[in-house]
Amino acid sequence: MPIKKFRKFTAMALAGAASLALGACASIPGANVAPGSPITAEEAQVGAQYHDQFVAEFGGEMTGPYARYVEQVGSNIAVQSGLATRPDAFDVTLLNSSVNNAFAVPGGYVYATRQLVNLMNNEAELAAVLGHEVGHVAARHSARRQEKAQRNQLLGLLGAVIGGGLLGSSDLAQLSLQGSQLATLSYSRSQELEADQLGIQYLNRAGYDPHAMATLLTSLAAQNQLDAQLQGRGDATIPAWASTHPDPASRVQNALQLAQGGTGVINRDTFLNRIDGMVYGDDPAQGVIEGRQFIHPELRLSFTAPQGFYMVNGTRAVTINGDQGRSQMTVGQFNGDLNSYVRDVFTKLGGEQQQVTPSSIERTTVNGLPAAYGTARVNNGQQQVDVTVFAYEFSPNTAYHFMSITPAGQAGTFNSLYQSMRRISASEAGAVVPRRVDVVTAGRGDTVRSLANRMAYTDAQEARFRVLNGLSASDQIVPGQEYKLVIRSN
Repeated sequence: MPIKKFRKFTAMALAGAASLALGACASIPGANVAPGSPITAEEAQVGAQYHDQFVAEFGGEMTGPYARYVEQVGSNIAVQSGLATRPDAFDVTLLNSSVNNAFAVPGGYVYATRQLVNLMNNEAELAAVLGHEVGHVAARHSARRQEKAQRNQLLGLLGAVIGGGLLGSSDLAQLSLQGSQLATLSYSRSQELEADQLGIQYLNRAGYDPHAMATLLTSLAAQNQLDAQLQGRGDATIPAWASTHPDPASRVQNALQLAQGGTGVINRDTFLNRIDGMVYGDDPAQGVIEGRQFIHPELRLSFTAPQGFYMVNGTRAVTINGDQGRSQMTVGQFNGDLNSYVRDVFTKLGGEQQQVTPSSIERTTVNGLPAAYGTARVNNGQQQVDVTVFAYEFSPNTAYHFMSITPAGQAGTFNSLYQSMRRISASEAGAVVPRRVDVVTAGRGDTVRSLANRMAYTDAQEARFRVLNGLSASDQIVPGQEYKLVIRSN
């Protein structure tokens, strides 16, 4: 949640993504292009037009050695697709996001988050993910998805895709699903399998071990399951690459069959050495989640989620999720009047489809911060829900607010959340140290437990270590081999 990106109200980014995802124009770039054909000028124009929006959506573009390495691998695998004859025809971007995600858009634009790269264990797996995404572009899956959306008369309304079960507005839709990628990047099962197949073809052509697709999918499934367990969920539906690209576990066997007896390089040591030191998890510049606490050293604020709720840190907002309701902390335009600020948030929540008005707006003080709040009872088409906006003034031109949805009569579910918002001191801000990947060589006496004990977590150290290194429950440490740890380091 970087401050510059965070200040852009959510509707702006969502509206831009919607027009790309569903396409309001009559002609969709790539819809009439044969799969595998070279990139057209029209497709390149579309990719260039929306590149900046996608980068902003996922925490910004990383630069330096990490980014150059990902770009090199991505360009080399992408050229195997036949979409272009030169590697520099592709724009491969490493995104500063703590969410496991990768995607590609028409025109040769390919993206991967640093968190997904950190999950990988060799260069072949990196090539597999990027090849899978290029496969979607080569098969023109995006164009065909847009074409179908137009036939269904969705007409570019992103909120109708991801938020129809709430109030139908794109702002409030984020309370249900974090990030527009869930609408823009969802594929059918047949499209996923085709992209896997194409990605494996590209691996073979580039000389990589084609089994890397299966091992990567295995790690993704394990990470999704671990996330669900750590957050107290019974499923793995957190917005991530493995959920926008459904059911990686069921695709593992298919990927193994496609790989057959193929062989090739994996470049494990090279890969690990190239990602050594990369930030893992939340970047302090975007705020960090520690258990139930969120702390942002640059915005100098902190709050704590209620017991039984978990948080997801996005580039525009922090979402608090639980069975009794969902909330989101974000920002709006502030002119110094908290009452009008709260009313404006409610107006934007309703959009053009319905008016959302609080019964009253109350003033209070929370930990020394001037605050205002209001609640509106709304029928979402299925049931009555309470929508609460709770705003805080941090300076004459800066305010932040929670938007919350709870079942009717249960607006008090988030009272402890609202009361936990506070400023943090300079010393608290300075004490926030990022986690980073630390590549170590196992010694003779090292075990899974001894290495896992060095992980910068207070819970599930061994489970985190195994998933991070692609180890099954029975795999043991091999002396002399390199492994990834997560440590605290500036």
